[in-house]
Amino acid sequence: MNPRPDPELVAQARTLMRGLDRATLASALPGPLASPDAGPAAAWPYASLVLVAVDHDLAPILLISTLAEHSKAIATDPRVSLLFDGTSELAQPLTGPRLTVLGRAERTADPQARRRFLARHPDAALYADFRDFHVHRIAVARAHLVAGFGRIRWIEGADLAVAPPPAALIEREAGIVDHMNDEHADAIQLYANRLLGRPGEGWRMTGIDAAGCDLRRAGDVARLEFPTPVHDADSARAMLVSLVKQARAQGETGAG
Repeated sequence: MNPRPDPELVAQARTLMRGLDRATLASALPGPLASPDAGPAAAWPYASLVLVAVDHDLAPILLISTLAEHSKAIATDPRVSLLFDGTSELAQPLTGPRLTVLGRAERTADPQARRRFLARHPDAALYADFRDFHVHRIAVARAHLVAGFGRIRWIEGADLAVAPPPAALIEREAGIVDHMNDEHADAIQLYANRLLGRPGEGWRMTGIDAAGCDLRRAGDVARLEFPTPVHDADSARAMLVSLVKQARAQGETGAG
């Protein structure tokens, strides 16, 4: 039996998945599709770029077309892996974190999964209703974290996953997000600029879960982790108010 992983590394893996909006999807492309000379049983590794969101339990969510090569591969063999690359802004990428998630992709009609994906990727609404596009959830089996030199661990799916928050938060998520964007855009701006050090105006909230909230500005995304978990709309409101006060206090300190 594998020992339980370091909680700090598990937390880093979860933050990496929640903080990125795209990943490299690897699937097993059937031989004849990859090469006319390949036998019917042969498969070729096929890597492609996909947009990704994560569900409340950390299961990755994809919206992909049946016309895409990776969808043809998944229809034959649902085993896939996703590479979440957190090294893009580093001068020495191999010192940065990356996570490879292994699992099985399954088509789902769950409206919650679809809503979270479209909130994360609002432009996808332009094609989400096309007949060839379907939402998939990936049931995670294992993950391999490289957090830098000498910090490399396998993490079992059960250790990586998080327990979904109570329905009281999941059912109110869309309303909380809409309310923050419509009534408290200034607060979201403070979260991004002062708490996360992310410049620019026009940040919006795209999701909230027990551990934090997700922000977006055009092609940039950001993750704000909560110091303690929230469980329902009331605790989420209290947390968001507390973070606004913290951001304003930081601004006053900086001005002084």
